[in-house]
Amino acid sequence: MPATQLGNAGKGKMSTGIDAHTRVRIDRALEYLYRNQNPEGYWTDRVGRKVEYAYRGHVAPHVGVTALAGMAFLSNGTLPDQGSREKHCIAVRRALDYVMSQCGPNGFIAAHGSRMYSHAFATLFLAEACGTGIHPDSERLHGCLKRATQLIISAQNSTGGWRYLPGAEDADMSVTVCQVLALRGARNAGIQVPKPTIDRAIRYVKESFIVEGRGRGAFKYQQDFNYPLAGYRWSFALTAAGVATLCGAGDYNAVEVKRGLKYLWDWFPPKEIAADRFDYFYGHYYAVQAAFQASGAYWNQWYEDIKSDLLALQQPDGSWTDLVGSNYATAIAAIILQMPNQYLPIMEN
Repeated sequence: MPATQLGNAGKGKMSTGIDAHTRVRIDRALEYLYRNQNPEGYWTDRVGRKVEYAYRGHVAPHVGVTALAGMAFLSNGTLPDQGSREKHCIAVRRALDYVMSQCGPNGFIAAHGSRMYSHAFATLFLAEACGTGIHPDSERLHGCLKRATQLIISAQNSTGGWRYLPGAEDADMSVTVCQVLALRGARNAGIQVPKPTIDRAIRYVKESFIVEGRGRGAFKYQQDFNYPLAGYRWSFALTAAGVATLCGAGDYNAVEVKRGLKYLWDWFPPKEIAADRFDYFYGHYYAVQAAFQASGAYWNQWYEDIKSDLLALQQPDGSWTDLVGSNYATAIAAIILQMPNQYLPIMEN
């Protein structure tokens, strides 16, 4: 990507839309997800954790992937009770029912050992569904969203960030971004989110920004130097998370956002790594949101580039894959390709 284009970021109108060929590919992806949904409403993939550059876990009903798949359908304008394809409406309803069924009394949405990543995706899915205003059991939906949001608020630790489970004393960038965007979605849906919670999150993210030296312009994984190399781990995915967090918190004009966008532009990852990593689709999920908020020439070129890569990676059956699984990768790819629709409240510019 030509770095000279970065100077135009945020200037001018967004002209990029979804062409006919891409719509066909999106339809294939949604059909793949529809075919792979369990009758009980969930999608399966590997529930686990990253270990260095690998991803270890077990295949099981995945509450986080279910939420992402549900948002892929919402991104196409499909609502629980309204849409051009009734079967897709049913898929969304089933997904919502499954996610709500996993919401415990304390608000923690988890299944089969899933952690705060999945809780945040599930909370965001509930929030986006609430934002549509159409659901046959809106009272239950609102109640689950309120409890799930409160769980995130109470799980924020003294650093201002979040970690894998409620009550953890440390934090990291990749978990924190999920929680902040879930809180943004909940607030959009009318759930009260305390300002100090967001202020502490902004402080945590900004303190994770690398100002000088190696990694300049990136965001690091953790701040705590008591862990080996904790302060020296940064990446495209972590930087996308940092920029998306600040934008999600409403701090669009922060210097860390502008410098982070340049880092993303300069380190756009090649599509060839997608299938052998756990963070290619995850990183691009946040990077495309950051690019969308940047608007102008930055967004237009970014969308064309990621669209080209994703279409080249899509399998004939409509899927994508990575180390977490094909439902996970397909859901995220479908969300990315549908960004210009702006059907998800949190994706609105």
